[in-house]
Amino acid sequence: MDTQQEKALQLATDAGHILLENGAEINRVEDTMQHIASAYGIEGESFYVLSNGIISTGEHFARAEFIPIRGTQLSRVVEVNQLSREINAAAPMPLDELECRLRSIRQSPSKPWWELVVGIALGVSSFSILFGGSFVDAGATFAAGLLLGLFMTFVGSRMSRIFSNLLGGLVGGLLCILAVRIGLGQHLPNMIIGTIIALVPGVPFTNGMRDLANEHYLAGTTRLLDAFLAFLCIALGVVVSLLADGMLAGGMVQLGAPVADAVTQHWYVQLPAAFIGTVGFAVLFGTPRRYYLTCGLTGMVGWAVYVMFSLYTGLLTATGAAFFGALAVALTSTLLAVWRKCPTTVFLICGIIPLVPGGGVFWTAYHLVANHLRLAATTGFSAIKVTIAIAGGIIIAAALASRLRKNKK
Repeated sequence: MDTQQEKALQLATDAGHILLENGAEINRVEDTMQHIASAYGIEGESFYVLSNGIISTGEHFARAEFIPIRGTQLSRVVEVNQLSREINAAAPMPLDELECRLRSIRQSPSKPWWELVVGIALGVSSFSILFGGSFVDAGATFAAGLLLGLFMTFVGSRMSRIFSNLLGGLVGGLLCILAVRIGLGQHLPNMIIGTIIALVPGVPFTNGMRDLANEHYLAGTTRLLDAFLAFLCIALGVVVSLLADGMLAGGMVQLGAPVADAVTQHWYVQLPAAFIGTVGFAVLFGTPRRYYLTCGLTGMVGWAVYVMFSLYTGLLTATGAAFFGALAVALTSTLLAVWRKCPTTVFLICGIIPLVPGGGVFWTAYHLVANHLRLAATTGFSAIKVTIAIAGGIIIAAALASRLRKNKK
């Protein structure tokens, strides 16, 4: 292997590194690396991608990289995807230019802090409505989201993910409790559920299910375990906030059954809330601004299907509605990816967030600390069933899309 081919393999690995650390699924990373290597006439290479590492081998070439899990920047995934489209075997890009382009993508700036904070606030306030909160709750949650966004941006980003999720759940819970104590909110559970959604590990949760669908069982299982650990830390933080409030107030607040505000549960409120909430998370995940509207549309479509089956028709339980909602999100993401010529990941990760069982996480944690063990087991099992249903919807949509691509070829 000559020096040019070795450099091409190194740059292919660099491209995979950028993709993996910024939220791309395993298949996309491997396909992009393979495409770059083939464009420069390299044969016999092998790429093995894990959830946090890449192993590249070729004739007289071997490289292994550990890739730590960091904040997601889907804009970099889009840029690398666009760059790979510009590389073809007929007229391959000069390697120096490819190296310069990859370096520029890796060093591209993240979203400005104010945009992230506003995106988080819009997201959590909209999701408090989706989970049954009133407009008053949404206003209070918006204020809590601003403060939580500042914490996540300037404090949580400097911690390990475990402590960041733990303290994020604590801060989010305390802010919502304080808002209710001073009369700014009405339904504490709906406010807390909406707020902690900002901490939900949407990228490992979604990509873990996609990796399982693509038969990357080790990487998929690892990512889902990572997501489960994040859920656990968030729930623990919320529990600590409830216990701290109980110590100060002379007893832990007793929460009744989940309630849904009569005004905000109409479809003409729910669908715009799903749209705005999804756009908020598109900001949080570093999606390019030109895709904000299509990301919002994806989340709104999935939530519309969920609401239609679960609330208005009563044909399905929450589990069945989540399955069809996830299927709708995955299929819509595939169609939009073809139309906008960008990775499906951009729309799927953002659009699936409204269906994530954040309410199950909260109620399971609350019932555990309140010593309602039977209710804790029931809500926890329900959350697991919804998670499996979402995974099933994504897996079936991925299988359908793969079959269509093969038939087209």
